[in-house]
Formats: sequence, structure tokens, C-alpha cells
Amino acid sequence: MRPHPVRHALVATAALGLALTTAPAVAHAQPTTHTNAAVKVGLTVQGPNGLLFKGKIRTKGHDVTTATGGTHKCDGTNGSAHPTAVPTPTAALDDAARKNGFTWDGTWYASFDDFSVDTIKNVSGGGAAYWNIAVNGTPTPVGGCQFKLNAGDEVAFTWTAF
Repeated sequence: MRPHPVRHALVATAALGLALTTAPAVAHAQPTTHTNAAVKVGLTVQGPNGLLFKGKIRTKGHDVTTATGGTHKCDGTNGSAHPTAVPTPTAALDDAARKNGFTWDGTWYASFDDFSVDTIKNVSGGGAAYWNIAVNGTPTPVGGCQFKLNAGDEVAFTWTAF
């Protein structure tokens, strides 16, 4: 006697259904990673007359307060640069200043949603210079509250004449 094609189709369908119901699901929702975990970075501040600070600092994005600019977030969400908070160069400068007893000041620009670093350790750019921010030897393409730092990055604030 020949097997019936209908019976083969039913057996195959049942086997496939059983396999699909007993197989583990492969599409699991991945938990969101905590992007604002503290990272350790190298920080250098180079003034017109030499090195003002060099050291390692643990940092993460946070609110920053300056005498001139007031208190504002500085966590990478500035200007919608990142969807969640991340460590930033200006937050690293702020942490280094608080932990090592030096001051810095910056003007807040609402139109950029960021600070402009004006003075570090009483060294001001004034009208002839500014504080350039670079990470791993490359100037940041965005402000210091918008650029995401990764563990091991080398951050430099360098007094730069026009």
C-alpha cells in the first residue's frame, strides 16, 4: 500500500509545529547598557607657559556649575548628541578640578547647549586665545559636554592662540 500524500503533509506539519513550540525563542529583548558608567581617562591641561595639570581621573557625565555659566547638564545629552548620559571632556575637567583643588570657569551658551571653557587655573584665553579640547590627539567636533569619552581616552585642554 502506498502512503497518502495528505498523511505525509499532516505528519510534517505536526512535527514542525512541535519543533516550533518546544524550541527556545531566539529574539530576546536585550537590557539597555548603562552608558554613563564612570570611566578612567588621562587628562592634560597645557597652558601658554607649560603644563598646568596631568593625571588620571574617573569621570562620568553630570551637572556642572561655573561662576560665569551657572549650573547645567554636561552629560552628552546636550544638543541631543547622545540619547542617554555619557562621560564627557568638560565633566572630566570639572571632576579633576574638584578633586585636585584648582578652578576653572566657562560661559554657558544656550544656543549650543554647552559651555565654552574660558579659564583654567586662572589662565584665561581672553580675546587672543581659547581652550581647545582634543581627545586622543584629535580636536572634538562638538562641545565638551557633547563628546562621549571611553575608558582609556586621553583628554587635552590646550591654551591655543588665534
